Amino acid sequence: MLTCMVKDKKASSCAQIYFRAGQNLISVIMNYRGQVEYLLQNENNVDNVIEAAKAICSVLCFVETRDVTDAVRKLRALVKAQNSLQSVETPSKVLIEAAVTELSTAISRLIHVYSSSFDANFQLASIPKRPFCADISLNSQLSFTVCAAHNIPEAWVTRYKVFSFSCLLTYAGKTICQAKICKNTPVKSSFFFLADWNEKVNFPLRIKALPRETMLTVKLLGVNSTSKNTEVLAWTCTPLYAKDRSSNPSLMFYTFVNEHGDNECSCLLAQQIDFPEADLEFIKPEPEERRGDHVEPTQECLQHIVRLSQRHSLLLLSEQQRRILWFYRYSCNNQNCSLPLVLGSAPSWDRSTLSEMYTLLRSWRFSSPLEALGLLTFSFPDQDIRGAAVQQIENVSNDELLEYLPQLVQVLKFEWSLESPLVKLLLNRSLQSIQVAHQLYWLLKNAQNEVHFRMWYKKLLAALQFCAGHALNNEFSKEEKLIRILEDIAIKVKAASDPKRQEVLTVELSRLEQFFQEVKVCRLPLNPALAVQGVEADSCSYFTSNAFPLKISFINANAPSGNINVIFKIGDDLRQDMLVLQIIRVMDSIWLQEGLDMQMIIYRCLSTGKGQGLVQMVPDATTLAKIHRESGLIGPLKENTIKKWFRHHHPLESSYQEAIRNFFYSCAGWCVVTFILGVCDRHSDNIMLTKAGHMFHIDFGRFLGHAQMFGSIRRDRAPFIFTSEMEYFITEGGKNPQRFQEFVELCCRAYNIVRKHSQLILNLLEMMLHAGLPELNSIQDLKYVYDNLRPQDSDLQATSYFTRKIKESLECFPVKLNNLIHALVQMSVGSSAKPPAPETVPQEWMMLDTERSISRATILGFSKKPDPVDLEHKRVKDLNLYLKQLLSGSRKLANNELVLSFFLNWSKNTLAEDPSYLTLGPQSAGHKPGVQLVISYENTRLTIMLKHMRNLRLPDGSVPSAHAEFYLLPDPYEVSRRKTKTAPKGSDPTYNELIVYDRVTELQGRILKLIVKSKGTFVGAVNIQLSSVPFNEEKWYPLGNSVI
Repeated sequence: MLTCMVKDKKASSCAQIYFRAGQNLISVIMNYRGQVEYLLQNENNVDNVIEAAKAICSVLCFVETRDVTDAVRKLRALVKAQNSLQSVETPSKVLIEAAVTELSTAISRLIHVYSSSFDANFQLASIPKRPFCADISLNSQLSFTVCAAHNIPEAWVTRYKVFSFSCLLTYAGKTICQAKICKNTPVKSSFFFLADWNEKVNFPLRIKALPRETMLTVKLLGVNSTSKNTEVLAWTCTPLYAKDRSSNPSLMFYTFVNEHGDNECSCLLAQQIDFPEADLEFIKPEPEERRGDHVEPTQECLQHIVRLSQRHSLLLLSEQQRRILWFYRYSCNNQNCSLPLVLGSAPSWDRSTLSEMYTLLRSWRFSSPLEALGLLTFSFPDQDIRGAAVQQIENVSNDELLEYLPQLVQVLKFEWSLESPLVKLLLNRSLQSIQVAHQLYWLLKNAQNEVHFRMWYKKLLAALQFCAGHALNNEFSKEEKLIRILEDIAIKVKAASDPKRQEVLTVELSRLEQFFQEVKVCRLPLNPALAVQGVEADSCSYFTSNAFPLKISFINANAPSGNINVIFKIGDDLRQDMLVLQIIRVMDSIWLQEGLDMQMIIYRCLSTGKGQGLVQMVPDATTLAKIHRESGLIGPLKENTIKKWFRHHHPLESSYQEAIRNFFYSCAGWCVVTFILGVCDRHSDNIMLTKAGHMFHIDFGRFLGHAQMFGSIRRDRAPFIFTSEMEYFITEGGKNPQRFQEFVELCCRAYNIVRKHSQLILNLLEMMLHAGLPELNSIQDLKYVYDNLRPQDSDLQATSYFTRKIKESLECFPVKLNNLIHALVQMSVGSSAKPPAPETVPQEWMMLDTERSISRATILGFSKKPDPVDLEHKRVKDLNLYLKQLLSGSRKLANNELVLSFFLNWSKNTLAEDPSYLTLGPQSAGHKPGVQLVISYENTRLTIMLKHMRNLRLPDGSVPSAHAEFYLLPDPYEVSRRKTKTAPKGSDPTYNELIVYDRVTELQGRILKLIVKSKGTFVGAVNIQLSSVPFNEEKWYPLGNSVI
């Protein structure tokens, strides 16, 4: 008789559906037993038994195996024969008992397969045996029978004429073998709709040739009744072998994922696959060196290996480069390469190659536990390699693990089971740290929105909840309820009309107040350390952007700390913001470990579901756009806007200097991080300043160089945002020009520190390639960051490169144009949106000036011409078309004071009102002119970096536009002249340019002559004896007033 035992398997439950299935299964089995007993006693009412069997199949995801179908058919035939013959020759009770036993056995086998396949929380008290055991060995070819696809949606039955399937074997994302598409078959209906193929699939591969982590992909195909086209309807991807890898599974069901995502077809599909019963065991290859083809590399080859290792990501290596690394695999070590690059360059994953990989793995000394992150990507499915990687990551503290948790949650996609080392590591750390448990909970919760991995992440979340315990699960429940209420309020506020929006918000906030009356205290999903006990309704509001995000002011349960203000957004995918902020936080940690505090403000952001999430609000912060508006509509064009704003908030000199310092460091930090990550859509409304001087960026919807386009022109033309008004504030209006040199040095130092950790940055991004982020999904996105990090460059080369980027940003005209366009758009939107409390703008700037209207403006060309002539011509054409449309369009826009000031006052010295910007006059005594150099000499190459000059003056006391000329003496053939670019007018110019002389075999008796000129006028000179120079050190050399 059929007996089902429910056991406690919450830790491995795929979802609550399986727990409910266990409870429901007991009741339907009891009903089935009762109907069977009644049938055997009365030999009628077979329909009740069949209905009870159907109920059992319904609980088990509407799966009806062929064994069940055949047993039901046989039982019906027996009873039908008994009813029709009406004689002594009616079927005996023995035959009916045999048919019922056959049906019960078929149901038992179905329950067993379901419980083992779906990790359900129940199992049979006794496991039924298969009727035969096939003669299968490791030398046999892989074959199995695809029986049927169950629970096909009714909508598909009418939409598709016939159904078929295809099978594919993959390993590490690469196809091993593909089976042809099977025959088409129509849907048939028994208990439920199913496509019944019962077709054997043969792969021309021996079982022993398949890696144990081989994945089987089965696609369900349908022929559209209207278009006659074959469409992929659903698919599943699962390990080919059982979890213990000791034998093939005999019969499995795999949940299909609906390819189209139709709501009408969102039910659970299942695929029935019958593997031959066999007792096979995988024997893991033993580590073994094979140095038969090994050649000791030359010094040049070793240098080439180092250059290849600087690619840092396997995805950035060509096939030829991989072959080179594998050829010299036994010469690679943690000094010249990284293990993920070496192992990932293996030509195959056969047993002999695996033996060598295990040898390298066993002997490798990791330079850092974080090097092992690269072994957890989709390129490394081997369980032993992944296990070794987890062993290294176990050396990381809980606080450091938190920094990389989003990536570790993503690579859980490539794990097999809840018993994998990575899953165990994360669950163990959750028991040790509430912070880890809390963040892991919300990351797993959010990951369930990835439809292809939803069931796996549900299973992982169930495991976490089982480990978390009752108290922490209660906290999770409260936080979830809070998010549901916020989501509902945000939807209603967004849907309300403009006049009613504030009223709707006020009414709906009462639901939050009721929530806190019930729960008393709730922790914020943004940070479990923040406990809140209510909302301050008068301080809550909404923003007038398209999504109408909410500003919620929570009452801090720790009263003296003040309210906690957050933004709740709907309609925005915050996962990308989370990633950008996480990488920036990692970079800041790297700086702090090097003793460099960049005064970074990195706010918290959390995606709590599909298209929704929470954003931390930074207190006492305002947008640069608002600061500009406070200075009038011409504010974006003034140089002293930021300086005046800080001076207004810091009347005390000590406080003002502290604000300059905070701005100095934070601005440099954000210049570096936004450049490396290619953050785009930068304008004055997503750059913020705190009154204490900290600058920070917000809104990271575009990054990795995916800039918005205006016609054929990129909206973001500058490498990053560093404008003349920021330089003006740093140098206090020109009073301290050497601060700009210090700023450049700080940026370059921060840039070079991050570059040393390029492998970590690239690994973290590579681990997110399969996260479904819109702007991080290809190798090109990864290469963009690699190109910005330039790990192959020396520090001097990188310093020179980043200095050029600072100058490009400082001189970038399109930034001004971008701010102008943004201001005009915001003015237009602001006038139509009618926000509750619009800012008042001085009337003098809103008036139209008919006497100064512009009838036409034409761009003739660019002062800098780095691009081809045809491209420059197209840009001029596009910009002139824009100007024509602007000036011939709305009179209010064309004659607006902002437009007039932009064109008519472009060269006007608006800085004159601030006397601190005026020239300081003749150079004071003791401030002698000088030049800073770094000189290095290696392998007959002499490299000179001209870093800065200071205190330069022309004979008449004016400041020069200086350049430097270098000569290596003696120079009998006069071929050693080298020249730098000309710096803009200034007494303290910055260069960071490299001058290189090759094939310098001897320094004894050689002199480096440096002459500084300004448009042909001599400024200063110095001769340097190279034999006495301290190499690789920054040194200031005095400039004399004549050439020696």
